[in-house]
Order: sequence, then C-alpha cells, then structure tokens
Amino acid sequence: MPAELSRDPKDRRPLMEALERMWAQALTAVSNVEDEAARVVQRAQTVAGWSQDEVRRQVGELAERLAAQRRDLERALDERVRGALQRLRIPRREEVQALSSRLRKAAERVEQLERAGS
Repeated sequence: MPAELSRDPKDRRPLMEALERMWAQALTAVSNVEDEAARVVQRAQTVAGWSQDEVRRQVGELAERLAAQRRDLERALDERVRGALQRLRIPRREEVQALSSRLRKAAERVEQLERAGS
C-alpha cells in the first residue's frame, strides 16, 4: 500500500506537519500584506496630503477588504486541506467517534454474550 494511503497515523505525521507549515506560511503572508498596506496608506497620506480622518477612512476600507480576502483565503485553504485529507482517506473526527461508539457497543454485547454463555 502506498504511504499516502496508509492507515498508520505515523505515516501521516509528515503530511500533517507539512499542512501545518503551509497554513502558518499562508497566515504570515497575509499578515505581511496587511502590514505593507498600512505602510502604503501612511505614504499616501504624505504624498496625497490626506487628513487624519481621510487616512482613517481609507485604512478602514482597506482593512475591511483585506479581512474579507483573508477569510476567503482561509476558507479556500480549509476546503483544500479537507479535500486532500478525503483523498488520503483520513477519517473525519465524527467518523472516528461514531466508529468508536459502535466498537464500544459491540464489545459490551460480546461481554454480555460471554457472561450468558458461562
């Protein structure tokens, strides 16, 4: 069985670490863009001769747009990660919990049958 389809959690650890690194890098990139945007607005104030109120308004509008883009990026990244995990056949938390519950019930039933047979 190829490593990318393995059910062994140890085999998936490098993938999860890589995904976590990519997520951190994406968030860092977005933060850097936000910082740079703030510097650009500050320069625009100097060059355009904007008042403090105009700068605040422009920064507010820019911040809203950046926040919306950040949410879109996070959503898209979440969807991509979810899709990758599904392709690797890594079960969702709910699926693991449901299977654990079924296994617990089956074990209880086996114990009942063993006691009844004794």
